[in-house]
Order: sequence, then structure tokens, then C-alpha cells
Amino acid sequence: MRLGTRASRLAVAQSQDVADRLAKAAGRPVELVTVTSEGDTNRASLASLGGTGVFASALREALVAGEVDVLVHSLKDLPTAPYEGLTIASVPKRADARDVLVARNGATVDTLPEGAKVGTGSPRRVAQLKAKRPDLDVIDIRGNIDTRLGRVDDDLDAVVLAAAGLGRIDRLSAATELLDLGFWPSAPGQGALAVEIRADETDRNLLAALRKLDHAPTRLTVTAEREVLAKLEAGCSAPIGATAVVDAELLLVSATVYRPDGSEYRTASHAAHLDGSAQDRLDEALEVAGRVAAELLENGAAELADLASSVSAAPAEGDHSAGPGLATPAAEQPADDGSTTTTA
Repeated sequence: MRLGTRASRLAVAQSQDVADRLAKAAGRPVELVTVTSEGDTNRASLASLGGTGVFASALREALVAGEVDVLVHSLKDLPTAPYEGLTIASVPKRADARDVLVARNGATVDTLPEGAKVGTGSPRRVAQLKAKRPDLDVIDIRGNIDTRLGRVDDDLDAVVLAAAGLGRIDRLSAATELLDLGFWPSAPGQGALAVEIRADETDRNLLAALRKLDHAPTRLTVTAEREVLAKLEAGCSAPIGATAVVDAELLLVSATVYRPDGSEYRTASHAAHLDGSAQDRLDEALEVAGRVAAELLENGAAELADLASSVSAAPAEGDHSAGPGLATPAAEQPADDGSTTTTA
């Protein structure tokens, strides 16, 4: 089996982990095939390129063309609009969804010196940093994790990165502060992976192996988070944070939309008790997320953040859902680790 991946250290690390688990489940070897995307070659800001979806397009083209059999994405990089001919067959158990600060001298956000230079390529993180510390000089940066870490102690005082990414390349020890999801909600789907295949895939061995990798609680929470983004009709470069948590059969979904300069933001939270089949639970997640998005829109979130301009590839008219396959359970089966809850 051929697994398509970007060539970055992080992409290869997370793809190799999935490949190893897939090979074990299927009893067949899995080969990594690297694919170069526009996001890898164009050094312009992600916002100007149309958001993080630029990392997924070349991979998806390779899958549609039959050059690879399966893809591994960082779920937060996938646009919410469905991609014709493809479906998300598996969502493995989520890693830490939080952001982290990596700073000189062990600093935290509160202890950074006045006017400190902090690097990030995320409009959401820019807004959050400015909301907490308006004095900070937030610098737009690109590059892989090692490149960004190398700028600390060089021309930057700190950078903000995803905890999951650092963990997957064994660099989490570089973090000087883990940012709590309460004030610092992360990107919808952050920390989770999406394993994508062709919708007409007929390899029963592959399909069965992917079902074994699927983690039902993670699929539930990321479906809710991405549905908020979809219902807001915003792109993945929008200044939006979302968090979904399942605890004792209660699903709590919360989201925040920021003014880009961090001077204002709107937050909404709703909850629901979960019951019934896997599909019933996913339907409930979509409904709760819809209520969160509706409240945000009622409170002026669209005007606050100009959400329409953040969309890189608008979904078809009337088709604003959580994305290909996410709202459909991979199988009526136990989670891959036997658990029934997860934290976002």
C-alpha cells in the first residue's frame, strides 16, 4: 500500500506512525510516497495563500490520480468543504490539542518582556496573543518546526506552535508554557489526524484495517469543532478557536471568533447529552455545533472577523458540513483503545 505524505519532518513522522499501525492491522507493507504541495514551495503567508488547505491539495490530486492509495493529513489543515471522490476513512486517537509557547529563558506569555517579538503564521494565534498582551510585536513566520524553533534566541523572543506537532517529533521539552484551552482554544481539529482514501475504494483488507484505526470519541469531537467552522462559512485561516470535550456522555462544544487585532472576540458554548448509535451521536455533535455557530453569528462574529474573506475554496451552495466522511462513523465498533471519552 502506498501512503502519500508531505516531506516535512513532522508530516513524515505522523505518516510513518499511521503507516506502521496500518501495516500491522492489514498484515501488508506500507510504503511512504512524498508529495510536494504549494504550501511547501511558496513562502508567502498562509493567509495570503488562502489558508492551510494549500498543504492538502497536491496530496489529494495524487490520491485521485491513483498515485497513492491513502493519505494522512493534519486534520486542522483540511478545508471543511467536501472533496469530490474522496472520504475520510479513519480518524486515529487525538494527541494534545493545545498550543505551546517556546520562549527564551523559560518565559511564559505573562513574563515575556514588553514589546517582545513572537512568531506565528496563524491569524488565530495573532489575535489571541494580542488579546492577552497588546504590547507584543507578533511576527508572521513560515517554515517547518525546526526552522521556527531556531528563530528563538536568534531574531525572535518566542514562537507559538502546536503541542501535538512538537510531541510527534520528540521536541515537546522545548515548550516553556502549555496554553490552556480555556483562554487559548486551538484550531478546529488540532492534534488529530485524518486518513483519507478514494470514496470508491474496494480493497476490503485496507478498509477493515482503517476501521481498526478509527477512534470514535475523537471523530465525535473533531466533527463538532469543524462543523462550527463550516456553519460559520469560514476558511481554516480564520481567527477562530474551537474546543469539543466528551465527559460522562456529555458533549460540550465551545468556540471563539476574534477580531484580527485581538481587541474584541465573541464566545459561545452549548452542550448535549449523548445517546444512541454512533451515527446518532455524530448527528447530535452536528446539532450542538450548529447552535454554537448560530449564537456566534447572532452576536456579530461574521462582521468582527470578516469570515467570508478567509474561505479559500467555498463549499457548494447549501453544502456546509463538517467535511468528507467525518460525520459518518467508520464502523459500529469499539474505539481503538476501548475508551469511550476523549479530551480535546
